Amino acid sequence: MLVEARDLGFEYVELSHGTRIVLVEGILRAVEEGVVKVSSTHNFCPLPMGINHAAPNLFEPSARQLQEHDQWLRHTKRSIDFTAKVGASAMVTHLGSVNFFWSNPVRRIQRYLRQHEGVDASTDADYRKVLEKACLKLRNRMPAYWEQVQDSLEEVRVHALENGVTLGCENREKFQELPVDADFPEFLAGLDNDGKNHCGYWHDTGHAELKADMGLINHREHLEANAGRLIGWHLHDVKDSDDHHPIGHGQIDFEMVSSFWEPEHRLTLELSPKTRSKHVRESRERVLELMEKRFG
Repeated sequence: MLVEARDLGFEYVELSHGTRIVLVEGILRAVEEGVVKVSSTHNFCPLPMGINHAAPNLFEPSARQLQEHDQWLRHTKRSIDFTAKVGASAMVTHLGSVNFFWSNPVRRIQRYLRQHEGVDASTDADYRKVLEKACLKLRNRMPAYWEQVQDSLEEVRVHALENGVTLGCENREKFQELPVDADFPEFLAGLDNDGKNHCGYWHDTGHAELKADMGLINHREHLEANAGRLIGWHLHDVKDSDDHHPIGHGQIDFEMVSSFWEPEHRLTLELSPKTRSKHVRESRERVLELMEKRFG
């Protein structure tokens, strides 16, 4: 797996939340032999025993049930250990979601968009009313879940700092996932503790674009608000409301996106497994071109 990544032109890789436990021995050997270096991992990595599919939300830090919380805590600490072991200093993590038992407001949003194909989500007055009501329901139900998220992150603070691992809190694509995009700046600022930050912001271009299509954010403005805490990126394009496309095969303005890159950021191409090798190479070349334009 890692030899293939190297042969596609990559010196660094991110180990994903699809990394099965049986791959660990080979990964450690490849890292030791210098096949590639690891820039970041994605919680949970490796996957818990017996899980053989990508499962970043298998356990959520927002979970209020003690058993699930304990599992999240155990496997997150284990993933931090593995991140340090492979020489990476950042681990991408999801921050859970709000659970709606009967009346999930996202259904009304989805129904409206299906029935009004091509609607401008940022200006359509009727849609904005539907969206406003849905956001109010989310806000009303969110406090207990959001408090649990922050408590969970505090529980891994010392472990992350001791291992030299920064948690990359990733923006999400689903309406009910946390944090609400507008809350990122205040949330990240509130994590400061004597100048020792165990969390930073991880920007996923596809997720942000999907949220923009829903009228929930403006992609550029969201980046402007969080640029100061950015540590890394998942780069992929969006086409026909579907993400993980090769760079340049969709609608995202990567000239705009690249204007927020900084030398210390980690840039990860997060492409669909169906992506052809030539499109992986093309995406890499496009990112390198943008880096050259940005940094010289």
